[in-house]
Amino acid sequence: MIKRYSKWFALLGACLFLLLVLVYNGHKMAQQGNRPMPPKRDAVLAADVVVVRVNTERYTPPIEAFGAAESHYQLTLVSEVEGLVKAVSENLESGRMVKKGELLVQLENSDYRETLATAEAALASARLDLLEVEREADQAQAEWKASGLEGEPDSPLVLYEPQLAEARASVAENEAAVVRARRDLAQTEIRAPFDALIVSRGIAPGSYLQSGGEVAELYSTDRVEIALPLSQRDWNALPDSKTLEQEGWPVALSSVESGAQWLGYVRRVERHQDDTSRQRSLIVAVDQPLAQEPELTPGTFIRAEVPGREQSDLWRLPPSSLSQRGEIWYVTDGLLAKFAAEAVASDKETIYIRPPESLRQQEVSVLVHPLSSYVPGMAVNAVEAGDE
Repeated sequence: MIKRYSKWFALLGACLFLLLVLVYNGHKMAQQGNRPMPPKRDAVLAADVVVVRVNTERYTPPIEAFGAAESHYQLTLVSEVEGLVKAVSENLESGRMVKKGELLVQLENSDYRETLATAEAALASARLDLLEVEREADQAQAEWKASGLEGEPDSPLVLYEPQLAEARASVAENEAAVVRARRDLAQTEIRAPFDALIVSRGIAPGSYLQSGGEVAELYSTDRVEIALPLSQRDWNALPDSKTLEQEGWPVALSSVESGAQWLGYVRRVERHQDDTSRQRSLIVAVDQPLAQEPELTPGTFIRAEVPGREQSDLWRLPPSSLSQRGEIWYVTDGLLAKFAAEAVASDKETIYIRPPESLRQQEVSVLVHPLSSYVPGMAVNAVEAGDE
């Protein structure tokens, strides 16, 4: 009978053992599930950023501006009298230079010489009439005194007072006519009013020139002037107007097209704002521009660098350091940081920035090419420009 139930006891024991194993494993798994998970460690990859190391220093930042060179005087030369063009100077051609007083055009002057002769004859006659009236007036005065009559005559005609006034007025009128005739005769010789460059010619030999008719277009050669419109920020970076004008403040000039260079000076400061740009202009001049090497011709488009006044606590940075949002990014303890900034002055190779007080008097690593994807606190690896 024992043999009969022994198989069942063995089977029941095996089931109980298996049940105990399952219960034990479930308990252990539950303990493992309740245990806190170890923190997950993400690999942090610091991006390389190119930086320049800067300190605040004192600089004299230049002001960059642009303008066109224009002659001091630009004149449309016209005739003051009319007449037939008798002769034209060989120098009255575009590109030629003429001296002040040089004869450019000769008009037919026979009519004007005749007018002058007539005016001089009329003047001589008027002067003779005046002498005769003066003699008669002297005689009338003597006769009045000899008559013994007291007081003044009943009529001023007795002492020839109106006759004298008329004769003197006639002389004055004829003198003015002679002056006018001489001036008109002189104007038949059209001369250069100043040292000039001939830009264009408007007449030819044999043409008839009306009074007020155009003879030529002239540009003076004494100097060129360049008007440089400046913003208020630029004016703030320059010395005061008195210093600029009285000391002949130097200005470096270069042609935008050819790169040719000249040295100019501040001629004057405009004290009104342009209605359109709302800017004031600094007028820079170059004397004897066509005697320069190379020539500075009127119409040349100029890039100018005007030295500003000395300023302290500035960083000198490449222009790319200022982001499109107007921010300067820098690295501190391996992390990115930024601040809003505006260039105090700039040129094509450099900008000048005044950093916050907290970043002055220390070396700071400033990013050369900040990206729009950067965020403050981002871990980076600073690589100095030139070492990358």
